[in-house]
Amino acid sequence: MCNLKIALLLALVTIPAAVAAQSPEQKGLEIARAAKAYDRGFTDFTANMVMTLKNRSGETSRRLIRIRSLEVEGDGDKSLSIFDEPADVKGTKMLTYSHGLEPDDQWLYLPALKRVKRISSRNKSGPFMGSTFAFEDLGSQEVEKYTYRYLREESCGDWTCHVIERYPAYEFSGYTRQVVWIDSEAYRLVKAEFYDRKKTLLKTLEAGAFEQYLGHYWRPGTMNMVNHQTGKSTLLEWTDYRFKTGLTESDFRSQTLMRND
Repeated sequence: MCNLKIALLLALVTIPAAVAAQSPEQKGLEIARAAKAYDRGFTDFTANMVMTLKNRSGETSRRLIRIRSLEVEGDGDKSLSIFDEPADVKGTKMLTYSHGLEPDDQWLYLPALKRVKRISSRNKSGPFMGSTFAFEDLGSQEVEKYTYRYLREESCGDWTCHVIERYPAYEFSGYTRQVVWIDSEAYRLVKAEFYDRKKTLLKTLEAGAFEQYLGHYWRPGTMNMVNHQTGKSTLLEWTDYRFKTGLTESDFRSQTLMRND
């Protein structure tokens, strides 16, 4: 009995020591995995989005977009963006198949040209439809896309956030690293800083107006991406989230991008 008590005491002493010995890389990876696991099971969702582009002079233009997203077991999510306004971009569609270790597959349908353009794996750092979002920003954030390093914990508004540095595994990424703020309660991505190939701060993304759906899944109402080098910004305003709508793989085929829907 005495030996059993000693063994239990030793276990209680060594467990905190093991946690304390966890490296910043291991802790960053662990949080990324926990964030992905927390959001698993949403199945699919649709939403409406208003995209507002602002140039250095403060002039703005607005685009109305419908969003569809499908969760894929064992791979990254699939997403489809359909532009409804203004007239010069109406009917434009962007289809993304996100992956972990491999570059995302992306197709852009341009109705003026009546053709589907595949986005080159080496050209994903380019701006998406004139916005401050790059093509590589549009895919789901799969854990395998980065390596990680935990930096610190700090207050972020009403929450406490993990601050993590992540390094793109994708060799043609436009970024050398990103610093992200993820709240420790529900793993909401609150803020992200993007550093360019010269290791200079390029962009900052801030998300807000979060709402919870189905009693579990959190989604932002606003996402604002500011490019510090060009003075441009893009505000995304999300509404009408609907989950488990019955979307299937057939709703996300590149061969059907030219059809009207």
